[in-house]
Amino acid sequence: MSEMSFEQLLDESIKTIHNGEVVEGSVIDVKEDQIILNIGYKADGILTKQEYSNDLSINLCDVAKVGDTMEVKVVKVNDGDGQVLLSYKKLAAERGNKRLEEAYENKEVLTAVVDKALHGGLSVSYEGARVFIPASLVSDVFERDLKKFEGQEISFVLIEFEPKKRRIIGDRKQIVAAEREKAQEELLSRVNVGDVVEGTVKNVTDFGAFIDLGGADGLLHISEMSWGRVENPKQILKVGDRIKVLIKDINGKKIALSLKFEDTNPWLTAAEKYAVGNIVEGRVARMTDFGAFVELEPGIDALLHVSQISRERVEKPSDVFSVGQIVTVKVVDFNEEDKKISLSMKALEPKAEEVSEAEEAEAQEVSETEEAPVEE
Repeated sequence: MSEMSFEQLLDESIKTIHNGEVVEGSVIDVKEDQIILNIGYKADGILTKQEYSNDLSINLCDVAKVGDTMEVKVVKVNDGDGQVLLSYKKLAAERGNKRLEEAYENKEVLTAVVDKALHGGLSVSYEGARVFIPASLVSDVFERDLKKFEGQEISFVLIEFEPKKRRIIGDRKQIVAAEREKAQEELLSRVNVGDVVEGTVKNVTDFGAFIDLGGADGLLHISEMSWGRVENPKQILKVGDRIKVLIKDINGKKIALSLKFEDTNPWLTAAEKYAVGNIVEGRVARMTDFGAFVELEPGIDALLHVSQISRERVEKPSDVFSVGQIVTVKVVDFNEEDKKISLSMKALEPKAEEVSEAEEAEAQEVSETEEAPVEE
């Protein structure tokens, strides 16, 4: 039996490796863009930045130091320069995929940080594996700005798992919906009609605003925003405003809100302000053929009938008034029970005989002045 040469003995002592094999190595040098490892092979292993992470802004000096041990995957035994090309991210992705497969089968809720907002959804990295959450499954409401989720930790479940087709699809929507339903149940269990609560304006529409009450949304209808008339809710509220609202009604899971607090009801002091005989000012709010409605203050409109506009004949209010015009009127009827007030401008005009007497008195005064002798 012939003796083995030193080179042969050395080759025998060094393990063999293959493409795709997982090996453990010891870090012997670290540069900004690559890590060199001793993997017990005749050539050192090279782990580039591109094979360490998808984040190319990373500095490898910040993640590894000489003496560290790492598990990596062999990508190519000989990269052309006699070195072994290694990958950390491929191994992490494979292990991540295995973890995702278990989570998919068990319908487990996962938590991860959003890497990037894409055109059609969110890209999430979970233990090195990539998960895509379509925009339609990001929330139970339409999310126009997906950028706000970047860097944010979110929870989701997997609804598709086909790593060979690169289809690993997550669903956050059902998680959000379940959390909202739970919070809604908790809120409904502790609030009652008549309660005053604080909320945040979530959305403003032409017909009202949706208020986040911290567990459920309530609708503040345009008719409940003020005792007076509101033309456009967006002139009163904006998204993000914190407001106190009155719970007016609860119907199942629907909550109706109001800003019309009873202690601010203008009818509480109306009997004194608008007693019959009082002369007041108001703003013409709207007109019909039979009369004009005058806003005496927000929440109190009174009728100025066409027959009460003037002692002269008026065909229709629009011949005399314009919307927004300020008028002086006399209260001629006050019905607190039905919340109706009748006004008159005619009552402020002098009667015909009073006009005649005034004219006669004025004529007499002029005549006396003319007949008076002139002093020389």
